[in-house]
Amino acid sequence: MSDLVERARAWIAADPDPGTRAELERIVISGDEVGLSARMNTLLTFGTAGMRGEVGAGAARMNRAVVIRTTYGLARYLGSTSRPVIVGFDARPTSRQFAEDTAGVLAAAGVAVLYFPTVTPTPLVAFAAKHLGAAAAVVVTASHNPPADNGYKVYGSEASQIAAPVDEEIQRAIEKAPGARDIERIDNVFGRASPLVRAVPDDILDCYWEEISATRSRREGSDLRIVYTPIHGVGRDVLFEVMHRAGHDGIVAVPEQAEPDGTFPTVTFPNPEEPGALDLAIALANQSDADLLIANDPDADRLAAVVPHEGSWRPLHGNEIGVLLGDYLLAHHTGVDTPIVVNTIVSSPMLGRIATTYGARHAQALTGFKWIVKAGLSIEAAGEGRFIFGYEEALGYTVGSIVRDKDGISAALIFTDLVADLRDGDASIMDRLHDLWRRHGLWVSAQVSISRPGAEGAAALQDAVERLADHPPEQVGGHEVTGVTDYREGADSRPPWLGEQPLVEMELGEMGRILVRPSGTEPKLKIYVDLAGTVGSDPDAQQRDLLSQAERLGAALGSSLRV
Repeated sequence: MSDLVERARAWIAADPDPGTRAELERIVISGDEVGLSARMNTLLTFGTAGMRGEVGAGAARMNRAVVIRTTYGLARYLGSTSRPVIVGFDARPTSRQFAEDTAGVLAAAGVAVLYFPTVTPTPLVAFAAKHLGAAAAVVVTASHNPPADNGYKVYGSEASQIAAPVDEEIQRAIEKAPGARDIERIDNVFGRASPLVRAVPDDILDCYWEEISATRSRREGSDLRIVYTPIHGVGRDVLFEVMHRAGHDGIVAVPEQAEPDGTFPTVTFPNPEEPGALDLAIALANQSDADLLIANDPDADRLAAVVPHEGSWRPLHGNEIGVLLGDYLLAHHTGVDTPIVVNTIVSSPMLGRIATTYGARHAQALTGFKWIVKAGLSIEAAGEGRFIFGYEEALGYTVGSIVRDKDGISAALIFTDLVADLRDGDASIMDRLHDLWRRHGLWVSAQVSISRPGAEGAAALQDAVERLADHPPEQVGGHEVTGVTDYREGADSRPPWLGEQPLVEMELGEMGRILVRPSGTEPKLKIYVDLAGTVGSDPDAQQRDLLSQAERLGAALGSSLRV
C-alpha cells in the first residue's frame, strides 16, 4: 500500500487538473486500496487505434494528464515533420479540453495542428487527414462507449487507424514521458495562442461531398421519408448536408436525440445495436409513416438501418447491411479494374460468395477496421484491382477509400440510394435481401458475449481462447467440428492483414463456422456463429429458425468454456 500511495502522490503532484488531483487525493486519504489500485496499478494503454477508458483520476483513467503524456509520446514518435496533425473531438463533456491539450502539446513540440473548432464526426476528421496529407490525426472520442468513458483515437500517416508496429512505438514513447506538468504545452491554443494551430479549411465538407458524390451510381434524389437519429452524437449536421445535396430532402431527426449531448440523457448505452437505443426513432417512424430509419453511433462512424416489413420495423444485422451494400456497389461498378471488397474474418462469408459471381476480388482481414483498409489498399497497390468497399459486422462500412476507416455518413447516403433505386422498381430492401439469399444461400450470424471486467477478467478471457485453441471440442451443440484454425499461429503464411491474433475458428462443414476472440475495446469474450441454409417459400421464417439455431450453438459453446 505504501508504494501505491507514493506513486499516487507523485501522479497528483504532476497532474495539471485540480479536479482529478482532488479526486485522487480523496482516495488516498480514505485508505481505499482497491480504488487506488484500480487507478494506479496499470497504465491506460493503446488498444484498437488508440485508447478508451473511464474518465477519472489516475494513470488507468482518461484524464488531462493521460492525454498530455499520450500526446507527448505521439509527438516524439512523429519527430520533426512539416506535415500537420488533424485534431477533432466529439460531444462528451471532457472532449474539447482533451483536444485542446492535445493541440497544445503538439504545438509546443513544433508540430503544426489543424483542428475542427466544433464537435465533428470522426469520418470527417479521417477524411481531412487524407485530403490534407496529414502526418497523423487525433480524434477525442469514445464512440459508442458508455457516458462515463472517453477516448483518444489516432490515425497514422496514411490516414488510416494506426496498427503494429506504430502503436507499439508510440506506447513506448508514452512510457518514457515525464509527469504531465513537466511536459511543455501551450495553453488556449484554440484561442489562437499559437501560430502553429489553425482551424481546418472551410471547404473541407465540400471536398468530402465531392468524393462521396463521385461514388454514386444514382444521380438524383428521392422523396423517401427518412427518420434519423445520431443518438445525441455529432453526425446530424454533416449527414443532413450530404443528404440534402444528394436530393434526399425528406429526412427528419428524432427531436429528443438530435442535439450533440455527451451525457446521452435518453439512452443507457449510446450504441444503435443495444436494445432500446432506437425506440424513440421507431416511434417517430411509425408516426410519420417513414420509408426508412437510419442511425449513426455518437461519433458517426457506424451505420444502423431499420426497415418497414410485414407491418413492423425490422432492424438489419450488420452483416445484412454489409452484403446489401456490397452487392449494390459491385452491381454498379464501372471501369476496367477488378473491384476489390473486404470484410473482417468475423463478418459473414456471404460477401465472398457475392463477390465471386461478379468476378470481383474478395479478401478477409483481422478484426479492426485498420486491417480492412490495409487489405484493400495493399491489393490495389499491387495492381490487382480497385478497392470499392469494406465492412465489419459491427455496423462499420467504408465506400472505397474516401475515408480510410469506417464511415457512417457516406454509407448512409449509398444505402439510401439503394432503397430509392429499389422503390423505383416497386421493390423493398427485404425483397432484395430475399433475392440475395436465394442466389447465394441464406446466411445468418449470431453473437454471444461473455463479460469479465478487470485485470483478472481479461486474463480469464485470454486463457479461455488458449484452452479452446489447444483442446478444441469435437462437436458443438451436436454438430461436428470439421476443422480448426488458430490465428495465434502461422502468421508468416498469411498476408499481413491476416496476421497473428487471439482468434480461433472452428469449421462446421457446409453448415458454417464458429469464431471466438476477446474484444479489443471491451472486457468481453465474443463468440460469432455463421450458419448457412437454403431458402424456400417463407424466407423470413427460415431465417428466424436458422438464427435461433445459431444462437443456441453460441450459447452452448459459451457454457462449455467455463470462463
